[in-house]
Amino acid sequence: MLTRIKGWWQFGQTVLGIIFRHPVTGVSVVPILPDGTIILVRRKDNGKWALPGGMVDWGEDIPTTVRRELIEETGLELIRLRRLVGVYSAGDRDPRLHSICVLVAAEVDGKIDIRDTREIAEVRAFEPAALPMDRLSHDYERQIRDYLNGRTTIA
Repeated sequence: MLTRIKGWWQFGQTVLGIIFRHPVTGVSVVPILPDGTIILVRRKDNGKWALPGGMVDWGEDIPTTVRRELIEETGLELIRLRRLVGVYSAGDRDPRLHSICVLVAAEVDGKIDIRDTREIAEVRAFEPAALPMDRLSHDYERQIRDYLNGRTTIA
């Protein structure tokens, strides 16, 4: 009996180690409206601007996560994924946890409608030259600069 309990304990520790000691995968989206403006969301937790995005749910692929997060945070619909901009994996890029972020540029359309009011305070379209680069959360300045400069980054 004791051997069985130890076996379950070791199994439990392994599972918790896998869950809590490995990075979480997420996505960020550079949403581009038909007029060429770029959508940003203002986060409630720190009041800063960010690209829409979030964690990949179990069983989801990246395009599904992009579509879901766009609808939840902006109300906008994904029309077409344009390109992979980058993969960002530095352990300190997100102050909450170690996450790996897949950044894509996407054509979007529709009416702005914040559905996730717990996380998002505001959604706004910006001309590329007027993006609030000095008021961005996390590592979004780097991500947006990579997009604007046409780079594909693995960092």
